[in-house]
Amino acid sequence: MKLYYFPVAPNPSKVLVYLKEKNIDIDLQLVDLLQGEQRSAEHQARNPRRALPVLELDSGECLTESLPIIEYLEELYPEPVMIGATPLERVRTRVFERQVELGIMNPLARYVHATNSPLGLPSKPEVAAAEWDRLQAALPRVDERIGDSPFAAGDAPSIVDCTLHAALLFGETFGATISEEWSNIQRWKKAFSERPGAQL
Repeated sequence: MKLYYFPVAPNPSKVLVYLKEKNIDIDLQLVDLLQGEQRSAEHQARNPRRALPVLELDSGECLTESLPIIEYLEELYPEPVMIGATPLERVRTRVFERQVELGIMNPLARYVHATNSPLGLPSKPEVAAAEWDRLQAALPRVDERIGDSPFAAGDAPSIVDCTLHAALLFGETFGATISEEWSNIQRWKKAFSERPGAQL
């Protein structure tokens, strides 16, 4: 298998964090977004949306979208469990991961691209303000949900940690940092930074 990615970009990073936490060794192939390589005919054949990540199977079939890629890999490499060991644990983990994606990752990504886009997109102050407000609305819920747990969703690393780390990494790289007032997130972030998944 081969994973097409670009460093720091949030969705590829989510998968990279997962691979590191699971200790899964997959060939990595850089697609340089800054050089526009995602718009090449070669990459468009892998993903007509021209997005990353893409997981190319040994058969040549290409899987797209970060969470389905992770769920496919979880089926292949079930240990250690990172989505949940029971149906109820899995749905709780998926719900929280989705809340982090919609409430933190997506607003942070849109805010960055509206203020300091690494892709050179034009500044859009109104979009930035709306996305920052959306982020601020989500942070207290996520902070409360983490509580004093060692990991984002409880006592063991999960896909929630992957998404949250990727989101905050992207934001911080481009000057969008969250307030220290969210002490549970900050405590989690400091501890997770020592984990294998954070060594991207």
